[in-house]
Amino acid sequence: MTRALWVWLHRWSGLAMAGFLIVVGLTGSLLAFWLEINHWLTPELYPGERAGIELDAATLARRAEALVPQAQARTVYLGYPGSAMIGMQARDGAPPLDFNFVHLDPIDGHELGRVSWRGLPGRKNDIMPFVYRLHENLALSEIGAWILGIVALIWTLDCFVGFYLTLPLTMKSGGKSYFSRWKPAWLIKVSGSFYRVNFDLHRAGGLWLWAMLLIFAWSSVYWNLNGFYTQATRLFFDYEPPVRAQPVAPTLEETRRPLEWEEAQAAGERLMAEQAREHGFTVERPVALYIRRNRGLYEYRVRSSLDIGDKAGSTSVYFDPYSGEARSLNLPTGQRLGNTITAWLANLHMANVFGLPYRVFVCLLGLVITMLSVTGVYIWWKKRRARRRRAAEATPPGVLAQESR
Repeated sequence: MTRALWVWLHRWSGLAMAGFLIVVGLTGSLLAFWLEINHWLTPELYPGERAGIELDAATLARRAEALVPQAQARTVYLGYPGSAMIGMQARDGAPPLDFNFVHLDPIDGHELGRVSWRGLPGRKNDIMPFVYRLHENLALSEIGAWILGIVALIWTLDCFVGFYLTLPLTMKSGGKSYFSRWKPAWLIKVSGSFYRVNFDLHRAGGLWLWAMLLIFAWSSVYWNLNGFYTQATRLFFDYEPPVRAQPVAPTLEETRRPLEWEEAQAAGERLMAEQAREHGFTVERPVALYIRRNRGLYEYRVRSSLDIGDKAGSTSVYFDPYSGEARSLNLPTGQRLGNTITAWLANLHMANVFGLPYRVFVCLLGLVITMLSVTGVYIWWKKRRARRRRAAEATPPGVLAQESR
């Protein structure tokens, strides 16, 4: 393939992605400081840790159901300091809820507030969840996830195309070494014209941060196009996709009663302790207890010694909602090489490793992604104007007059 074709592919794939990457870049910059922004915006929902013995997941689920008797709990998440987030859904025959989650104090169980993760934000409580959904799926649920998954795949491939286009042409050596001819691609000539500065920012910014851009592009494929990610990863590594990406199991049967919250918690604790002994890890603290009705499973999640993230944890056991028997186990590291690599990709993407310095870096990287998209569009626009001007200058006046009629 000729270099001109690669230029054409880079130009049009960049234009197709630009708007989407601007959205995910800006929202990703905010999400790097999810807890801090939430604490600043809604301190009543995210008050931070305080001294005391925290209630267990089952007790918090019961407390939420007592506060909202027309609803039933479906998830209990304990990963936020000082705030337990309980996912709720309306009971059969009850009117729809105008919220999705109830936040409770994890120590005494009093209500901190309610949040909606649907539609446009109607209260300040809903602002950051809306930002999260914009980043995750353009706030369009499944269709938005598909769109961003395709964008992520194009972005991944374009990373290699863009890198190739920075390489110097081999036939124009002029007696200089290869790397000395490549050096200008890494530099920004701040004294140049506005167009030249934009071009240098686009090219040099992409080069200096190329590895991280590739990591974020490919990890975005994992989040939104997991079937493709699974097939590609399995070509090289032993990998088990997350339960959310596996074929859907039978849903909960209406004629059978699933385990109550207390029974499910006891089953999860027992199964996790068994797995910890078998695989040689230690459980540090519980993180979540979910009833996944659409998959006919309970999930019990903890932070363990196998977790690499700074916050929360992703060590999970899935079990039968009626018998409490184990169905599957998800260990972030040490179980399968493909899953270990994926855990690193996911935590790098979520700014969940290496503490505050890396979160600052990810915040700035989101701005760089936005900059690369904006400068790419500007470069295309300037070149398009130049081509049209040259074409107009080369066209005989008589032809122009005929075309203007």
